Formats: sequence, C-alpha cells, structure tokens
Amino acid sequence: MRIMIIGGVARSLINFRGPLLKTLIMRGHEIIACASETTPEIRQKLASVPIRYYQLPTNRTSISPLHDLRTLLILRKIIQTESPDCILSYTAKAVIYSHIAARGCNSTEVYGMITGLGYPFGNRSVKQKIIGILIRHLYRIALINSSGVFFQNQDDKNTFKTQGLLPKHVLVTVINGSGVDLNRYPPEPLPEEPVFLLVARLLIEKGIREYYQAAVRIKKKHPHAKFLLAGALDSNPGSISQEELKKWQDKKIISYLGWIDDIRQAFSKCRIYVLPSYREGTPRSILEAMAMGRPIITTDTPGCRETVQANKNGFLVPVRNVEKLEKAMEQFILHPELAEQMGKFSLRIANQKYDVHKVNRVIMETMKV
Repeated sequence: MRIMIIGGVARSLINFRGPLLKTLIMRGHEIIACASETTPEIRQKLASVPIRYYQLPTNRTSISPLHDLRTLLILRKIIQTESPDCILSYTAKAVIYSHIAARGCNSTEVYGMITGLGYPFGNRSVKQKIIGILIRHLYRIALINSSGVFFQNQDDKNTFKTQGLLPKHVLVTVINGSGVDLNRYPPEPLPEEPVFLLVARLLIEKGIREYYQAAVRIKKKHPHAKFLLAGALDSNPGSISQEELKKWQDKKIISYLGWIDDIRQAFSKCRIYVLPSYREGTPRSILEAMAMGRPIITTDTPGCRETVQANKNGFLVPVRNVEKLEKAMEQFILHPELAEQMGKFSLRIANQKYDVHKVNRVIMETMKV
C-alpha cells in the first residue's frame, strides 16, 4: 500500500511519527512524506528510513490566502502524481490542506489527526477570534470527505462535534496522544536538588509567563530551587518576545536552555516537570517526562488533565493561576519524598497507557494498514 504522511514541520516526522513510519515500512508499505521547514539533516534521516520526501512551502503562522493557495495547489499536484492509497495528516494546516487537496481522488482514503486546538480556538484578541472563525470554516469544508479523524483527547472531540465541524458519517477515534517511545526515554534517577523544567515552544498559551511568575515567588523563599526553560521562540503571534525573554534571563530567575535537539538531556537534569498550558492535544513533553520517571505539574485543562492522576503522579492546577501553581511547585520543596513517589507512578502510567507502539497499533487498525 502507498501511504502519504503530511505534517507541519519536517522534524516532527522524525520526532513524533518516527516509530509509526518505521512500523509501516516494516509491514511492507511504501511511504511518502510531506512537510515544511526541512533541514539537510532531516532529509538524510528520512532518506535512510527510507522515505520519499516532498518539501511544502507551508508557513505555520501565515494567514496569507495567496501563500496558502500556492501550498494547496502544490500538495494537490503531489497527491495526483503519487496517487496514494491512504493519507494521514496532522496539525491544523496539514489536515485542512490534505483533505481539500485530495478531493476528487476517490481511490484515496484521507485521515486527519487533531493534535490540539491551539491559537485559533482562543479568544484573547479580535485577531485571534477572526482567525478562529476562518479555521473553523475551513475544517467544516475539509472534513466533509474525511475517512476518519483522530483526536488526542475527548474534550477536543466534543468541541468539534458541538461546533459542527465533524460530519456525522466520519469515523472518530480518540487515541492517547502521540505516545512515547519507552526505549528512547528510559527512567533516570532524580537529582537531589529541587530543579523544575518546562519544555515548549515559547508561546504565552503554554503557560510560560505563569511559570516564570511562580518561579519569582518561590525563589524569594527557596533560593536553592532551580528553574529551567527549554524551547524555541516562535513566529506565532502568541509567542513570548525576545525582549521579554532577555529580561527574565537578566534577572537570573530562570535558566534558558534554548532549543535542544535531544530533550532527554534536559529531563535528566530536572526533578519535577511543569507545563501550565492553557490547552493541548496531549502534550508529548509530559509523556516523555513521565517515561523518565518525573512527577508532573500541569493544568486541569483538555489534553493536560488526562496525563495526571491527581496527587498520585503529580498535581493539577487551574489555568492562569500563578498562586496555585506556586503552591503545587512548593510542595516538592517542602516534601522532597513526593518526587520519588510520584515519579514512580508516572513511570507506571507511561508504560500502561502511553507506549507509542500501543498508540500506533490503534492508528493502523483504524486505517486498516
């Protein structure tokens, strides 16, 4: 079977879909991949799998109709040329483009994976609301000819249904996020010191500011506590600015690690993992931290709440609540034994629920590949 995988950025094909791609190839399928923001290193990795790769001119944060139309036409030509039996796309633009571009290709089944609702589903500004209206409209158009849609949490599925974005005939499947490769992220001993870590693109909606503000408060009472932040600045309009990040660094509250290709290095340095996000699909970074035996502090919000059994492998706090976030973080300083206890429970949940091979098995069974 010829299968096409369409993603947002090329590195996600390796980092998030790598195990799925390898399994599909082992089963004898021919794989074609499409994404944007490619590097020579990623091209080489994809070629070694082996996978035939097309680079798309997609800009994740662009709202230019002409740019999007160009990408759509290029993708349609690729689909017509390759004539895949099946397409699996993930991230908003990839899902919308692939479903529209494949229209008329009756022999091709098209599946989309909603990995989170993100910026377009927020309502913090007029611009955000307008983009949200546009994206919702495009989803309605695109998913009419969908063979199936995967969601990473029940809340996102319910949102799509209540807002009329899902046709009634479409097969809907909820999966446990993207899963985590337990062999790649083995458990490691916790450091003795209270070291907190947040890994994410530096978007406001990842709770970056709340993390910093909680760190400022805790540092005043517990100067020995350390706070690490890893991730890249983003062109998304909801990103933290370079200037704001520099101010944080100058105050020496947070140690900024920048973008790290192998994030295991950062996880091994932390005792507690924190992600005070406003909403997610299912955050991959939390799954990786759990696999490495880290307790979790995250928000009681769609996508995040599924990863934590409250008071067993971590704490859930309200969205945008710095005070509650501070108190949850401080618990691990006042009661050091909690990290060991909860970290072991995190590891157990990761093994039972989030093994990437189990997640991929559900995807492949649904797509019948």
